[in-house]
Amino acid sequence: IYTLSLHDALPIYQPDYTVRHYDAAVSLEDLSGVDLFVVYWGTPLIAHTMLSFRFGEARYICFSIEARKTRDKQYSAVRSFFRQYELAVVMGDERDLVRLRTNFRHEEVYLYRLAFNASVARNVFLEYVRIMNELCRWPQWYNALFNNCTTAIRALARPYTRDAALDWRMVVNGKVDELAYERAMLDTRFPFARLKALSRINDRAWSCPREDFSRCIRESLPDHDHPAPAGSRPGTPA
Repeated sequence: IYTLSLHDALPIYQPDYTVRHYDAAVSLEDLSGVDLFVVYWGTPLIAHTMLSFRFGEARYICFSIEARKTRDKQYSAVRSFFRQYELAVVMGDERDLVRLRTNFRHEEVYLYRLAFNASVARNVFLEYVRIMNELCRWPQWYNALFNNCTTAIRALARPYTRDAALDWRMVVNGKVDELAYERAMLDTRFPFARLKALSRINDRAWSCPREDFSRCIRESLPDHDHPAPAGSRPGTPA
């Protein structure tokens, strides 16, 4: 059993928000799924990636690896290649980490259900917890090329799966979902372009109640374990 302190800010409108944390106990025996979020805020070649771990049927713990900015600094893509920002790992509810990006920043967000391997998922989850604790004692630098939101996930997963083999799309990470599809980590029952269209959650996120956010954004989402939505199978017109 792991007791986690989760971040659950309640944004009103940027940059106003109320900071709130709470403790939650989860059991690794209840880990039942892992999902990938791909977030676009500008060019389609670059994205922000997050992993979310499902416990049981209803609880999701989301991790976001980010550049840690101080109040007097704005994020700069150029500065991010140099030692200007510390590495930060944010752990929280999807209604905070995801809803912030869909409903308040108005970024394009895609949610993919990953093929689930319980052993790999447990180890990667524990790696997130480990690195969070280590960063408290030994800070690391964020680097847009070598230590960013996607390459850091690869480093956590690499000891446990061959799916973490290096690929250029882990750097040009706006195409990391395409890479995951090629490695059969996503639902391959229909073409990737159709899968991506079905996986965009912005419209649903706007209408989802805050307390039921995680369940709501997954309605009709393609999933390895459930039938594809009508009109989504290969060869079927969209």
